[in-house]
Amino acid sequence: MNLVYINKVGQNWKGNFIYEFLFSDILEDIDGEGWDAYPASGNPESPEEKFIKKSGVLTTDLKLDVIQESDSFAMWDAVDGIIAMAWENLEGYDEYPEKRLFFEFGENIDSVESKLYEKDMVLLYNKELINS
Repeated sequence: MNLVYINKVGQNWKGNFIYEFLFSDILEDIDGEGWDAYPASGNPESPEEKFIKKSGVLTTDLKLDVIQESDSFAMWDAVDGIIAMAWENLEGYDEYPEKRLFFEFGENIDSVESKLYEKDMVLLYNKELINS
């Protein structure tokens, strides 16, 4: 399975950020409403439900910038590999991190989990989604 969208849900009462990672077993012809908006500026929505096979929730104090909020790029720029779908926001850091966290469109689920594990984070998965 491969990463196709990261939905920024918001913050919880503790101030932690909440993100949904959406995975699919197909990458061809996948898109969502507003993916062609240039720049994205908050327009792109997640792919249609029929494409999503698994979702995981990340709750963290680490802030991620997501492509759908970009004022410079479109969602299709992430699909084409021009820019990541999400990346670690460095605001407030005293120094540049040894390894900056980022996620690419189509990235294998094992790679996503490995990157999160390196930062002591894990996705909490919902039940596998079965779409016919």
